[in-house]
Amino acid sequence: MTDSTISDPSPSSAPPVRSWWGWGAADQALSDAECTALGKLIPGAADTPLPVPDVTALALPPSRLRPPSALAPLMSAAPQDRASHTYGKAYRDVLRALAGDFAAAPDQVVRPRTEQHVVDVLDWAAEADVAVVPYGAGSSVVGGVEYRAHPRRGVVSLDLSALDRVLEIDRVSRAARIQAGALGPRLEAGLRPHGLTLRHFPQSFEFSTLGGWLATRAGGHYATLFTHIDDLVQSLRVVTPVGVNESLRLPGSGAGPSPDRLFLGSEGTLGVITEAWMRLQERPRYKASATVLFNDVHAAMEAVRALAQSGLHPANCRLLDPGEAALAGVAQGGESVLVLGVESAHVPVDGRLAELLTLARDHGGTVAPTDSGGGDGAAWTWRSAFLRMPYLRDALARMSVVTETFETACTWDRAPELYETVRGRLADVVREVTGAAGTVNCRFTHVYPDGPAPYYTVIAPGRRGAEVAMWDEIKSAAMDLLHDLGATVTHHHAVGRDHRPGYDRQRPEPFALALRAAKQALDPAGILNPGVLIDPAPRASTDPAMTG
Repeated sequence: MTDSTISDPSPSSAPPVRSWWGWGAADQALSDAECTALGKLIPGAADTPLPVPDVTALALPPSRLRPPSALAPLMSAAPQDRASHTYGKAYRDVLRALAGDFAAAPDQVVRPRTEQHVVDVLDWAAEADVAVVPYGAGSSVVGGVEYRAHPRRGVVSLDLSALDRVLEIDRVSRAARIQAGALGPRLEAGLRPHGLTLRHFPQSFEFSTLGGWLATRAGGHYATLFTHIDDLVQSLRVVTPVGVNESLRLPGSGAGPSPDRLFLGSEGTLGVITEAWMRLQERPRYKASATVLFNDVHAAMEAVRALAQSGLHPANCRLLDPGEAALAGVAQGGESVLVLGVESAHVPVDGRLAELLTLARDHGGTVAPTDSGGGDGAAWTWRSAFLRMPYLRDALARMSVVTETFETACTWDRAPELYETVRGRLADVVREVTGAAGTVNCRFTHVYPDGPAPYYTVIAPGRRGAEVAMWDEIKSAAMDLLHDLGATVTHHHAVGRDHRPGYDRQRPEPFALALRAAKQALDPAGILNPGVLIDPAPRASTDPAMTG
């Protein structure tokens, strides 16, 4: 058994240049030739890739805002800044960027350098009737950073990337105070010299921030135990339009409803998270992994349930159905693949992995052989495909292939029905919408003693010019299916604007009343990320005149 679980990405000396239109690093995007070659693997894909526009030649709407002199040095209306802050990184965002559709571009991008700057921006915006969209690193795939609400005098994107330091480390309590704009690699680089780690590695790790994780209740790489960022929060500091909210640093408390829980998952609608005390761990010294093959996907699900309920807490427990395993290149014979990993900072883990493998064998699994070097090559193959997939998604989008992913969670008693029903009915929808069979694959990203978190991938050829409408129709059908089957409309991608219809149906109405009241109390002018989680309060029409 060798070390092949998800390892810490090593930060470079400087962050990569971000793509303004698509995922991740600009130099990692597939070339036109690579896009064309990839498109040939999808029957019905376009023959040539959509061109990437010249960002300096985009027809952006004129900025409506003249920032006040005190804030002007922090603001930019440069075309690339405005374009790169218009959308997140969902499929429909990429297509609209490629089409040069930037009608929703913010008027200004503001980059505060201190918490006081955040306070000043909110004070000005409330007085000037300017919407403020908090922005971590823009990796939202649910419309979380795109302004779609009632017209205002202007919209600013509040980019927190300059608030990116590890401010304080409490080695005794194993915690750190970290600014919300810290990207994953910078955060881990600040903890590494102390032998500590947050060990929260979402797929977007390199291109997302602590504040974004907190505001969206992000899921990390742990398949069990610390699955969400919520589990790692000790206290939060949040700037709201009516004051700063800072909770006490405590290991736990029974003093009424949690003030942190109000802001975790609030998606920038109630306040701007500027700092957090986060619970840390010793860096793992011992790691081991293995891959298990199953000829029956339902037997594989039963195995995963046994593992999740065993109390052995694997760090990695990802089940790929046959289609997903083939897509990732880890199995081509129709097998389901379970990638298992364990780790510890203190004791060897081979014995724990052996116990997990015994359970897997008891449910019909076959442990895959190690490679010639004694390593688990399948796990590395899966990990490489996992990290590369968003770039491939962008390439397929350029070839007018509709590629949608969505994730959910349900209890174990409903998991088999959910798996089969979603795949079957959504395949029918894909055929109706695109006229092609397409593929619908599934993997389990996280597992709990009471249920799994299935993550679906849809790939089908689209019609050039109609890709976004097709995506919207498939997305809507997927949300309807999940709701009808009693599963959540999102497990870790957040609500944003794209999941609002499903979220509205699943949220209890008394809670909705409380959320609206909290919004009114904390953001009386309704400036913060209007349209996310709840509808903006009714407003009179505003004159779109310049604001000074």
